[in-house]
Amino acid sequence: MVHLKSAGAIALLSAASGVDAFWRMQCKGRTGTALIDPIVDFGKVADHAHVFHGSSAIREDSTYESLRAGSCTSCAVKQDMSAYWTPNLYFEDASTGKFEPVPQVGGLLAYYLLRNGNTDQKISAFPPGFRMLSGSSLRRDYTLGDPDAADPPTSEWAALGQTDQESLAQRALGFNCMDYSTTPEGSLFRHKMPNKEFTDAKCKDGVRFELMFPSCWNGENDSKDHKSHVAFPNLVGDGACPKGFEKRLVTLFFETIWATNAPQFKGRAGRWVLANGDPTGFGYHGDFFNGWDKGFLQNSIDRCTNPSGVMQDCPQFMENGPLQDEQKQEQCKLADTFKPFSIDSFGVKEGILANLPGGVQVQDGPQDAKPKGHDILASIIEPFLPEVPVPTSGLPPLNTNLPAQVSSSILPNVGIFQEVTSSTLTTSSTPPPPPPPATTPPPPPATTPPPPPPVTTPAPVAPAPQQDGKGPVSTQTITTNGMVQEIVYYEDIVYVTEEVVTTTTVAVMPLMKSSKMKHRRNHIMRNRHI
Repeated sequence: MVHLKSAGAIALLSAASGVDAFWRMQCKGRTGTALIDPIVDFGKVADHAHVFHGSSAIREDSTYESLRAGSCTSCAVKQDMSAYWTPNLYFEDASTGKFEPVPQVGGLLAYYLLRNGNTDQKISAFPPGFRMLSGSSLRRDYTLGDPDAADPPTSEWAALGQTDQESLAQRALGFNCMDYSTTPEGSLFRHKMPNKEFTDAKCKDGVRFELMFPSCWNGENDSKDHKSHVAFPNLVGDGACPKGFEKRLVTLFFETIWATNAPQFKGRAGRWVLANGDPTGFGYHGDFFNGWDKGFLQNSIDRCTNPSGVMQDCPQFMENGPLQDEQKQEQCKLADTFKPFSIDSFGVKEGILANLPGGVQVQDGPQDAKPKGHDILASIIEPFLPEVPVPTSGLPPLNTNLPAQVSSSILPNVGIFQEVTSSTLTTSSTPPPPPPPATTPPPPPATTPPPPPPVTTPAPVAPAPQQDGKGPVSTQTITTNGMVQEIVYYEDIVYVTEEVVTTTTVAVMPLMKSSKMKHRRNHIMRNRHI
């Protein structure tokens, strides 16, 4: 049975942009909260926490095959072994500076919208191995006007120069202030997360976070930034696809309600902060890792032609059912092998935190947030090195920004960090082994002043057992603009040797700023959370 308020929203949704059919995938269960992102940070701990829905097999190194092999899904259709995740929300208390997790209401709704720009173009299912993300974790500004105001008519976007992918990405996320006693706001109406004062006064039933995903595709399963293989149509959630992205995928739209109206937050000064340290909402983002059987999903797209959005109205689901009820969805949790990365495992699921999980710092903007652990070293040698932090002579070690009560240790056999409470660690009185002696380079010609001897800087060492006698594994030499850098890789400790040779032709080039990450937004979709 459809709630009356939702029935009106469904009518608005169907009327918007020529939508003919869709279904709402209910993922009432929350499999867990964890410091991983198998798309962006494959095989390692992520820098901020996410809340996960879908396959129980989600982990730091998930693949299509491993997701499919999960024992359960927290979504209604048991054939959907996909993984859906977004950053979770926290309340930062103004008086204490501490963080409290905001309760999530009703899990996650993933809308599967069958939109093809009012053409006869076939809508394709996600292929095995497909993954994508929408939004940018580092974004802290909005460049298209007032983020609290309604978007201009779509007919004006082209004249305003607002149909490029960055502009569309900024319109792809929304924060719906919920008050069931009044006329509902349209989806993607507000592009900025409302502050505490606003939610206390206006959002009596919480805030619904919304995120549209790109639906135009170039045929690749992934890309280096996990975005460039897909694109938004010119109306964000519908419209024409850009050149090079003519293939049309089913359109995904996420809804998650957060209980900003919960009693524990009433009358308290503070602010809402996403797990990635974002108090603005401009850095809201979401990830999708496909776990559908391609044939089953394609049959669902072809057969779920009812515009009600109700899964029971789709013969593909009912003939291959039954659908999982809410209790069954909520019973699906992370596999045991995943729990070393789970925030819930550290007893902070409903607790008060001195820091955001992972030691993430809150960054207000309007400039893009600085990535955790980033410094000038990254812009110099990142293109030449594997993705591991390597300090350079004369520069301080990378800052891991760990929480006050949390340390880090190396997980056995995988070489990635696991957060553990400080009470479980023992302090060793044995100092780390000294660095190997530096070798003296051959003397330069008499007409050239001798260069300074190379200096080695030991990398930060996590409290893990050390083994003596390990020599270098490999070396690498890089020459850039008269700068010679020799990088020595050790199995347990990494030493970086920087050797500077001065010549009469040295040219010092200014470092270029890394370009802003592109961000995405979408067009108004009128609907209502069920």
